Amino acid sequence: MTTYPVRVRARLDPGLNRWLWLVKWFLAIPHYIVLSLLWTAFTVLSVVAFVAILATGRYPRSLFGFNVGVLRWTWRVAYYTFGALGTDRYPPFSLGEEPDYPATLDIAYPEHLSRGLVLVKWLLVVPHLLIVGVFLGGGGYLVTRGGEWAFGLVGLFVLIAGVALLFTGRYPRGVFDFVLGMDRWALRVAAYAGLMTDAYPPFRLDTGGDEPGAATLDPPPPAPASPPARGSAGRIVAAVFGVLLLVAGTGLAATGAVALWAHETQRGADGVLATPAQPLHSDGYALEMGGFDLHRTGTGWFLGEDWLGAVGLRADRDAFVGIGPADDVARYLSTVDRDRVVEIGERVGYEHLTGGAPTSAPTAQPFWVASGVGSLTWDVRPGRWTAVVMNADGTRVVDTDVTATATLPALGPVAWLLVGSGALLLLLGGVLLFTAVFRFDRTRGEPSHA
Repeated sequence: MTTYPVRVRARLDPGLNRWLWLVKWFLAIPHYIVLSLLWTAFTVLSVVAFVAILATGRYPRSLFGFNVGVLRWTWRVAYYTFGALGTDRYPPFSLGEEPDYPATLDIAYPEHLSRGLVLVKWLLVVPHLLIVGVFLGGGGYLVTRGGEWAFGLVGLFVLIAGVALLFTGRYPRGVFDFVLGMDRWALRVAAYAGLMTDAYPPFRLDTGGDEPGAATLDPPPPAPASPPARGSAGRIVAAVFGVLLLVAGTGLAATGAVALWAHETQRGADGVLATPAQPLHSDGYALEMGGFDLHRTGTGWFLGEDWLGAVGLRADRDAFVGIGPADDVARYLSTVDRDRVVEIGERVGYEHLTGGAPTSAPTAQPFWVASGVGSLTWDVRPGRWTAVVMNADGTRVVDTDVTATATLPALGPVAWLLVGSGALLLLLGGVLLFTAVFRFDRTRGEPSHA
């Protein structure tokens, strides 16, 4: 029997830990993050390869090597986790062959590919995708999800193997062989769908850890596992920290970019930022919003002494709006029939408090730190405050649109700080990840995969 150009091999490690499989999903999180990025690149490069094959009949070798590396990396992570649970060796952060790892993948480079076939492979592979969907659940990680194994037949049988391992200390060989057959089928389909071969995947479940007829092509990998290469632990740590820095840097930079966009484009003619108008309603005499605590409003030279600036509230022309100390507002409204706003969004949430009419109009109260009919502006200062909206004459049923405004002079400096910090973390994370994934091969004097 001739081996298919996609060669998937694996060996079941003896003495697997009974408990480790329960937390492998957590240990592999750095790999999942990296793989999500790699599969984005895989998709983009596959489009480039499609154009190249259509024009020249060849898959650019450099793109082919990278995409094979993504499949190798994915297969090793899947084999370590719930694609097989076949080893306790932590997968290397590597696009290279890693022949000493218990799970290997090799795809023969095609010197020529059909220009016409590349146009219809997406259609020809549909029957296989339906089968792989049953194996992996919902379409499979290799084709659509970039590193995520869904709970299909593979997940079910691997779970059975994990339970058996937990109680007996042994991985059932029959289960292993069947799982490897399904994994092998999925990887063949992934390679064909990725335009990496013209050989149509066989409708055949080749079970077991080795390819059928593999001895006719090249020798199988050595049975004993080689000890980890010197410095591999350091590369793993560097890769984990690199990924974490990349994630943190992306979050900071994205937050800073959004803040900078708001600072530069979302201010009105008066220089303030405003929320969308929010309709509020109460069948009572008042709408109560608060209290809110402000403990610190000045920070110093970088953000300025008045970094929050001035805030404001806008309502209908006949509505009174006021901000006052929470205790004073509570005493004033203690016997008033009112609604307290507890949630603002697509749906406004209220807490109704029963009572009667206020003893005096809101405009007559001396405790407001800022108030007005239709709008107010307040220079923020520390304390515990409550905002109130009422009819100016103190009558029942309050129905108005409310908009909050703020000058936020510190938004610009904070945005640039976030963007700069995010860029720095991205740079550091990229350097760490690059040095972890790639190393310089001194024996050949050229870069090679770690």
